[in-house]
Amino acid sequence: MIELLQAAPPAGPGGAAGGLVQFLPMIFIFVIFYFLLIAPMRKKQRKTQEMLATLEKGQEVITTGGIFGRIKAFDEQNSAVVLEISDNTKIRVLRSAIAGKVGETETTTAPSGT
Repeated sequence: MIELLQAAPPAGPGGAAGGLVQFLPMIFIFVIFYFLLIAPMRKKQRKTQEMLATLEKGQEVITTGGIFGRIKAFDEQNSAVVLEISDNTKIRVLRSAIAGKVGETETTTAPSGT
C-alpha cells in the first residue's frame, strides 16, 4: 500500500485555483449567451406583455396568424378578444394570439428588398 502512495503523482502547484481556471471558458460562454440571447428575449417578452395589457376597444391589431381586425370587445373570463375582421364578421381569439398593433413597426425585423 505504501508503494501505491509513493507512485502517485505529486499535486501540482495551485490545485484549487487550477480547477477554477478550467471553468472560466464555460463561465465566459454563459455570459455571452446571456447577453446575446436571454436578455433580448426577456426584453421583447416584457414589451409584448405591456402591449397586450394596454389593448383598448377600437384599436386595429394583427394576430400571429396574420389576420387584421379591430377590437370590438374583451372576454376577460377566457382571456380572449373579439375582433371584427370585416362588416358583420367577428371572431374571438386569445389575447396572447395578438402579435401587435397595426401601424407599429417591429424593430427586430430585417428590411425587405435587396
